[in-house]
Amino acid sequence: MKITVLGPAHPYRGGLASIMETMARHFSQHGNEVDIKTFTLQYPSLLFPGKSQTLTSPPPKDLEIERCVNSMNPFNWISIGLRLRRERPDFILMKYWTPFLSPCFATIARIARGNGHTKVLCQVDNVEPHEKRFIDKAFNHYYLRAVDGFIYMSEQVNKELKNYTNAPALFSPHPLFGNFGERIAFEDACGGLGLDTKCSYALFFGLIRDYKGLDILLSAWYRLKVKGVVVGKKLIVAGEFYTAKEKYTKLIDEYKLVDDIILHDYFIEDKDVKNYFSVVDFIVLPYKTATQSGVTQIAYQFHLPMIVTNVGGLSEIVPHDKVGYVCDSNVEAVANSMEQMWQNGNIKRFRNNMPIECQRFSWEAMCNKITELYNLVK
Repeated sequence: MKITVLGPAHPYRGGLASIMETMARHFSQHGNEVDIKTFTLQYPSLLFPGKSQTLTSPPPKDLEIERCVNSMNPFNWISIGLRLRRERPDFILMKYWTPFLSPCFATIARIARGNGHTKVLCQVDNVEPHEKRFIDKAFNHYYLRAVDGFIYMSEQVNKELKNYTNAPALFSPHPLFGNFGERIAFEDACGGLGLDTKCSYALFFGLIRDYKGLDILLSAWYRLKVKGVVVGKKLIVAGEFYTAKEKYTKLIDEYKLVDDIILHDYFIEDKDVKNYFSVVDFIVLPYKTATQSGVTQIAYQFHLPMIVTNVGGLSEIVPHDKVGYVCDSNVEAVANSMEQMWQNGNIKRFRNNMPIECQRFSWEAMCNKITELYNLVK
């Protein structure tokens, strides 16, 4: 088949770009003609909460990536749509995670599929955004009704999709990442991060937004500190703030947790991820809302037990008491789960269960499901 992948890719950073590149690579390795069209401008700097949107590393040599899409320029959308209409890929594979991109993506999709041949497929992360704006529903309507079929990764997303479209939608869970390397020795990971080998560690990882519940985790840690549970233990918070940092540093100061929290408040590059996931006993995702999370799949890759809250599709990915704990999204429940994690050999038990659960998550399965979806809509 002839396939165009349209969405984030090098030089854009982060999990979304990794996913699109990995799917393009997989389809290409199976004999398809694949190109990636990514952004010249993804977010205007005024709307981007982080420090940098792009990487300085060279592009992957095994992928055909062209920067040609400007998310803010309607004339560009029309031009790209007309170009794709002429190029006639069998399908365009898009990634949708924010209504902000709806005008751009929908215009391109509507024009491109006007050739009567090209289908538009979408791997959808979120329908309703975590941080809502009044224009979201109108933007969702415009884009989601321009798509021929969807791949969703949690039942919550599927339910939300049905409010906008009756297009075919198939389930495929988020695959495991393969670009972060392998688990390394605890001592080597400590050396890479400059940490004390005499301590034990827990982890909060990823871009920091209010809905991810870092405030819940800090309060839970304080509760455990008062009980004497976290003596000789520290919490690593690794990720760039996409919200006001002061809210969280104030909590750290108020709870007197300065010596308990190791704060690496910057974007963690791919080459360094293995250090974080190899040095800790478990990871905590104390989210207040969620659909799914790529962080759980990194944890699976490194056979790292998890504590997740019972929101969105997290419990679909992390079976309770097999590879970790699913708990309510409140301070007491998160604290109790962390205390329990460090007891009775639970960490070792969960790690031993990881290889079996990992079999559910493969790029082969994801791309096969996309092909199945294409055959369903063509």
